[in-house]
Amino acid sequence: QVQLLESGGGLVQAGDSLRLSCVDSGGTFRGYLMGWFRQRPGKEREFVAAVSWSGNTTYYGDSVKGRLTISRDNAKNTVDLLMNSLKPEDTAVYYCAAGRAAGRNTPLAEEYAYWGQGTQVTVSS
Repeated sequence: QVQLLESGGGLVQAGDSLRLSCVDSGGTFRGYLMGWFRQRPGKEREFVAAVSWSGNTTYYGDSVKGRLTISRDNAKNTVDLLMNSLKPEDTAVYYCAAGRAAGRNTPLAEEYAYWGQGTQVTVSS
């Protein structure tokens, strides 16, 4: 079974970069689309990025396009999210997720069956 654990969150300043990592300790990473979502205070969970099993196809939410890069290493069962030019509005709990979503369903949280516990990212102005 997929068991996801995020790391890399913390307190940074606006303009800084941060890399989040997610590892599947269950070792059943294979074949899943991997995504990152975030939940800002008082807001619903929001799609951030996703990467296909092969790593060849990536998807990004409109609010983060151009600043974030998602990547995966299938040999290590990890998926990373590199965040550049962070803004205070990026402050959120970031979640890693695994699912079988495809196409236009990729940004839908309900398409992801497995979730990590989240890691807090706080961006100060």
